[in-house]
Amino acid sequence: MFTPADNYPAHQPSELNQLLEHAAEALAQKYKREGTFTSPNNVMEYLKLKLGAYDREVFALMLLDNQHRLIQFDILFFGTIDAASIYPREVAKAALSHNAAAVIFAHNHPSGIAEPSQADRHITDKLIKALGLIDVRVLDHVVVGEDCVSFAERGWIPVV
Repeated sequence: MFTPADNYPAHQPSELNQLLEHAAEALAQKYKREGTFTSPNNVMEYLKLKLGAYDREVFALMLLDNQHRLIQFDILFFGTIDAASIYPREVAKAALSHNAAAVIFAHNHPSGIAEPSQADRHITDKLIKALGLIDVRVLDHVVVGEDCVSFAERGWIPVV
């Protein structure tokens, strides 16, 4: 039987995707026991497992409490092979609905080249301003490819 989801392989769990999802969940449980997602390496390792296998752009949020413990990982937007539309209203809604004190943005580049584009930087600035109005801190934006690029490590996320 044909369903609309059949057109979107990113929604179809392959064996590899299921394996990566289990590994990411194991890491999330480990980091929950250890405390927080304060290490950029821990965050990147987790995000690479969560987003690395998608064949189109996916934008996600790590929703964190005051101690930077993971409340929820949410994939908010699915795009095409080289772009995804991001809506600040939906990002703010997700942060508020989970009572998040802080967030980490993440998206993948299916090409494998994690270098952020000007559009990536522009939407990040827009999201930081929107979430600032509701007192939700943005800790980082990580682009996942063969490697990961952290906006915070590059000094592109304002320290509040």
